[in-house]
Amino acid sequence: MLLVEHDMGFVMDVCDRVIVLDLGKVIAVGTPAEIRQDPVVRVAYPG
Repeated sequence: MLLVEHDMGFVMDVCDRVIVLDLGKVIAVGTPAEIRQDPVVRVAYPG
C-alpha cells in the first residue's frame, strides 16, 4: 500500500517503511526509527 501523507506522527505510527522525498527526489528510505535519526531528513525537514 502507498500512503502519501504530511502528518508525520501518523506516518510514523502506521508505517513499517518510510520513503522521504524532497523536491521530488528520494532522500531517505528506512524504518520510522531510522528516518527520525537520518541527518539528511533532519536538515530537509527541521522540527
